[in-house]
Amino acid sequence: MIMIREIKYIELKTGFDDNGPAWIAKVEYSKSGQTIYFNNKALKKIKKGGISGNYYDIETGDEYWISGVKKNGQDRHWTGSGKIMIDENIITEYLKLVDFNVLDNKLYDMIKIQKNFDKTRFNKVENSEI
Repeated sequence: MIMIREIKYIELKTGFDDNGPAWIAKVEYSKSGQTIYFNNKALKKIKKGGISGNYYDIETGDEYWISGVKKNGQDRHWTGSGKIMIDENIITEYLKLVDFNVLDNKLYDMIKIQKNFDKTRFNKVENSEI
């Protein structure tokens, strides 16, 4: 089975206004498309309005804002500020996507995002009794 993988903007909203930790990385979708796997996390789509996010971490309940990347590089949600962490493995692909020549080091920090992790633990969390 082919898993859909896309470059996305991910911002932690719980505990922050619009200046929480943020990443640009390639995510993987579940079969249903309702869950995104990213950096050893399973982020599930919020069906009926979250507080400030559109996905939540199934293990912690933290809310995240996830969207496609913007061509103008203005990915921060609303008027947020702070550097965005970007997976060093996707920089070339990201630059083509946004039509930039280089990353502005004032806006981005290059990091390694964990890609291969055991997703079975998320099934256990979602299927456990409350």
